[in-house]
Amino acid sequence: MEVKKMYIDGKWTEGSMKKPFDVINPATGKVFAQVYESSVEDVRKAVAAAKKSFYGTREWRDMDSQTRGDILLKIADLLEKNADEIAMLDTLDNGKPFREAQGDISDGIHCFRYYAGAIKMPYGGVYDVNAGFGKMHSYMVHEPVGVVAQITPWNYPFLMSVWKLAPALAAGNSVVFKPSPKAPLSTIRLFEIFEQAGLPAGCANLVQGDAEAGTEMGENKDVDMIAFTGSTRVGKLLMRAAAANVKKIGLELGGKSPNIIFADADLDGAVEWAMIGIFFNQGEVCSAGSRIIIEKKIKDTFIAKLKARAEAMTIGNPVDNPDLGPLVTEKDMNKVLGYIQSGKDEGATLVTGGERYTDNGCENGYFVRPTIFDDCTSAMKIVREEIFGPVVTVQSFETEEEAISLANDTEYGLAGGVFTSDVTRAHRVISELRAGITWINCYNPTFNEAPWGGYKMSGIGRELGIHGLEEYQEVKQININLNPGVAGWYEH
Repeated sequence: MEVKKMYIDGKWTEGSMKKPFDVINPATGKVFAQVYESSVEDVRKAVAAAKKSFYGTREWRDMDSQTRGDILLKIADLLEKNADEIAMLDTLDNGKPFREAQGDISDGIHCFRYYAGAIKMPYGGVYDVNAGFGKMHSYMVHEPVGVVAQITPWNYPFLMSVWKLAPALAAGNSVVFKPSPKAPLSTIRLFEIFEQAGLPAGCANLVQGDAEAGTEMGENKDVDMIAFTGSTRVGKLLMRAAAANVKKIGLELGGKSPNIIFADADLDGAVEWAMIGIFFNQGEVCSAGSRIIIEKKIKDTFIAKLKARAEAMTIGNPVDNPDLGPLVTEKDMNKVLGYIQSGKDEGATLVTGGERYTDNGCENGYFVRPTIFDDCTSAMKIVREEIFGPVVTVQSFETEEEAISLANDTEYGLAGGVFTSDVTRAHRVISELRAGITWINCYNPTFNEAPWGGYKMSGIGRELGIHGLEEYQEVKQININLNPGVAGWYEH
């Protein structure tokens, strides 16, 4: 079995430890690949390579936006030629159904093309400044941050890599990148395409591993910015680590997002979108609509429809395109099953699911049946904590004010949805939700053009869109004295 390498300063390397870790297929529980783990020394070499690239050779940083954009477009073209291969890597590595992985690759290709165009658009600004200083020309420009360290999760292995790498590279930064060790293979393939497309040595470096490598990325004083997507717990640790040199930081963290359904909503449509909101990608989605908050008068009818749809879902090997694949690891599966037991213990009513799925050749995989809990309260663990699996809770309300109060009763603020036929109420309620990504009469669509990120403990900063590009830029003010001699106010 070939052991996959890390990529540092334009070269593939086994690293200083030459120590591989196993990559498990979650549908079978079997090892199907190995990857060399990076030591702290390897991370430091990668940071040094990025620093040399940005501050020394400067090839990528100083490249004009047209040429840089052309390379990003070449990356997109190469990804398109290899799309099904990369999608299958995510399916085998992460457990997501193949058609969902194909959608991720398509979105990632579009993301590179979007940023290839975005960096050719006008930017900056000119200011009419205080005349008391005489004739001055004042303007603003965007510049790359410098050396950027990036860490991504395992739930969207390829797409999360692209969401970070495309804007960071488009802005002219040099990057040290670490994917989750639970699902690293599509990112390794992406770096192979970087090499094929002609990225200069050192501007994109790939390291592998877990907490130790990530901590070094956060603490290293030659890193100018760290960007992380993952749990709030780890995000807090990286914030502390980033204080070593007060580096810029971007965090996309956890969520416990509400999906509010009013009695006047299209009920069948709301059921279908609620299914997507919680069971897409096995519920391993930071923005999952994991808290259904529904008007009391339609709750029983809604739950009956949702139960029937959940029980009709196909479960199986993701290669065969079922509705639901396995969770990413045995540990993650057991964590989700632990939350389900907690819900039972705290008095929630189990409507359906609530157990491991072992039928139809799935006995060795990490499958959990789609699970619905009714009669939930805001004090319950399953309502307050991010489960990251196919588990949804149901709470009911009688007034709009109560719905808003339940929705905002969380330490998170990533996403939220509202279903109603009353357009005025839709806008009124959405404006009250303390969340960064919201939907009306749908749930989950994501666009490269629009900013992605949350309020409260769901993170800092935004990804995607022009906001996502600006995260990887610094803003510089430049003032030019157009007066002959000394400014007038010095003469008095």
